[in-house]
Amino acid sequence: MEWVYCPICKNKTRIKIRKDTELMNFPLFCPKCKQESIINIVNQKITVIEPDAKTQSR
Repeated sequence: MEWVYCPICKNKTRIKIRKDTELMNFPLFCPKCKQESIINIVNQKITVIEPDAKTQSR
């Protein structure tokens, strides 16, 4: 089992995944930076689908 890290601030979230876990269009919330990202996870590789609006405006 492995922790899922926030794609924005790179801190640990409250989600753990196994090697065979697949998530599609999953709303990942980070308790540290209070941001939400839509992600896919396949073969323990995280792909960000929808970056946060605040991140885009920087």
